Amino acid sequence: MKPSIHGKLPLVRNVSYLKTNSRLFTFFKQHPHACDCVLILFVTGMIFGFVSYFYRFAEPLQARVDIDLSPLSLPKYTFFSMSRGLVGYILSLIFSLLWGFWAAKDKVAERVLIPVLDILQSIPILGFMPGLILLLVGLFPHNNMGLELAAIIMVFSSQAWNMAFGVYHSIRIIPQDKIDCSAVYRFSNWQRIKWLEIPYTIISLVWNSIMSMAGGWFFLIVNEAFRLGDRDFQLPGLGSYMSVAAANGNIPAMFWAILSMILLIVFLDYFLWKPLVAWSQKFRVEETGSIAYTDSLFFQVITHSFLMNTLRKSVHFLCTLSLKKRSRASKKPLTALIVSRSGLGLLLCVITVILLFLTSMILEIPFDQWLHLGHMTLLTFGRVICCIVIGTFIALPLGLWLGLSKTLSSRLEPVIQVVASFPATLLFPILILLFNYTGISLNIGCIILMLMGTLWYILFNVIAGAKAMPSDLREVSITFRLGTLQKFLRLYLPAVFPYLITGLVAAAGGAWNASIVAEYVSYKDQILTIPGIGSMINLSAQNGNIPLLVASILVMAAVVVILNYQVWLRLFHYSEKRFSLNY
Repeated sequence: MKPSIHGKLPLVRNVSYLKTNSRLFTFFKQHPHACDCVLILFVTGMIFGFVSYFYRFAEPLQARVDIDLSPLSLPKYTFFSMSRGLVGYILSLIFSLLWGFWAAKDKVAERVLIPVLDILQSIPILGFMPGLILLLVGLFPHNNMGLELAAIIMVFSSQAWNMAFGVYHSIRIIPQDKIDCSAVYRFSNWQRIKWLEIPYTIISLVWNSIMSMAGGWFFLIVNEAFRLGDRDFQLPGLGSYMSVAAANGNIPAMFWAILSMILLIVFLDYFLWKPLVAWSQKFRVEETGSIAYTDSLFFQVITHSFLMNTLRKSVHFLCTLSLKKRSRASKKPLTALIVSRSGLGLLLCVITVILLFLTSMILEIPFDQWLHLGHMTLLTFGRVICCIVIGTFIALPLGLWLGLSKTLSSRLEPVIQVVASFPATLLFPILILLFNYTGISLNIGCIILMLMGTLWYILFNVIAGAKAMPSDLREVSITFRLGTLQKFLRLYLPAVFPYLITGLVAAAGGAWNASIVAEYVSYKDQILTIPGIGSMINLSAQNGNIPLLVASILVMAAVVVILNYQVWLRLFHYSEKRFSLNY
C-alpha cells in the first residue's frame, strides 16, 4: 500500500485540473482511442526521424560539408539539430539525477562531488571544443561518429551541471518536518526517494531543464558551424545553415534559419515542456487545497490515452513487484556505501591523471604571460558582474510576476520560453549589423551579447521558486494585509532566495562561457575582438597554441571556482539556514 501521511507529508496529491472549454479537450477526454491514434502517429514520426538521424553516424566523414541554403532543406537540418539537443538532454537528465542524489545522500562524497561540479560548470565549454572535436575525429576518422558525439557532448556539458545543482539543492532544502515524518512512518530508502525526495526535485528539475535546453541551443549552434583554420568540421543543422548564410551575406536565408529555430522551439514547448510543466504541478507542497491547472492539450492526450494508461499501470506493477522482492531480500545500506566510495575513489584517480597531464602542459607558459592572462581575466570579470547585476534587476521582478500570477503565467510563459530558448548566436550577425548601424561599440555590445545567454538562468529559477511557494504562506500575507514591499521582503524574496542563488551560479558560469563568443565575433570577412580572457581563448584556439589555450581555460575555471566558494556557496548556506521552509 502507498503510505499516506495526511497533513504532514502532502507530496503527491490528487490534483484536480481546471479544464478549458475547448472542444478538443472535451473530445480527447471522451475518446481515448483518438488519443491513442494521435500518440501512435507522433511516436512513429519521431522514431522515423531519429532513425534517419542516427544513420548519419555511420556515413563517411567528408572533408567539406555542402550546406544547401534552399528553404526546402531546412526541415531536415532542423530535425538534426533537435535530435542532437534531445539526446544531449536525456544524457544530462540521467547524469543530474545520479550526481545530485549521490552528492546529497553521501556527506563524504559531497565534499568532492560538489567542488568537481563547480569546476566542471566553471570550465568554458567553447574553450575545450576544438580539442574535443580533434580528439573524437581522430578516434573515428572514417565516419561522422566523432563529430556527432562532439555535438552531443557539447549539449550535455551545457546542461548537466546546472541540472545536477538543481537536484542537489532541491534535496538539501527539504523541510525537516517532512524528513522526520518519513522516519516516523519507517519509509524504506526507495519509499523515501519516491515519496519525498523526487517530488521535491520535480518542479526545479523541469524548469531547470527548460533553461538548460535554452543554453544548449546556444552551444550547439556554435558547434554545428565550427571551423578550425582551413579544416571544416561543420554538421548539417541550423548552426551551419546560418553560418553559411551569414558568410554569403544571404539575408533571406538568415531569416529562414531564424524562423525555423522559432518553429523548433514552439514545437518542443508544445509537445515536451508544456506537458512536463502541467505534470509537475502534481508535486507542489501544499497545506491547503489550492487547485493547479493546465492548458496543455498534448498533456490531456497523454493523460486520457488508453494505451498510455495501460502501459503506465503495467510498468508500475512490475516495478512494485521487483522492489518488494529486492527490499525483502536485502536491506543493506552498506552495499550502497561501498558502491559510493568505490565510485568516489575511481573519480579521484581520474582527476589526478587529468591534473598531472594539464600541469605538464602549462609549465611551458612564461611568467609574463600569466600576468597578461590575469589582466584579461579582470576585464572579463567586470563584464560578468555587469551581466549578473543587470540580469538580477530584470529577472527577479519579472520571474515573481510570472510565477505568482496564473493568468500571466499561462499567457506569457510560452512567449518567454520561445525567446529564452532562442540561441543568441543565431542573432549575432544581425546584432553586429545593428551595432555598426547605431554606432554601439563592442565593449557595450559584448555585455548585451553575454546578457542574452545568462538572463534566462536567473529568470527560470525565480519562476520555479515562485511556483513552488506554498499558497498558504501567500494566504497568510493576505490575511495580515502586508503591503507590496513587505510581501517582497518578508515572503517573496525569502521564498525564492535558494532558487535565485542556484540561478545566479548558473548565470555566472553562462556569462563566462558567453564571453568566448561575445568578445570574439566574426561576420563575413570581419573579425571584431575586445581584450578579455574569452577572446584569448578563441585566439589561442584559432592559432593552435594549445598550452596558452589550456592556461586560459584553467585561469577562467579557477576564478569561477573561487567565486563559487567565497560568494555563492556562502549565500546558499545562508539561504538554507535562514529561508528553508522548516515550519
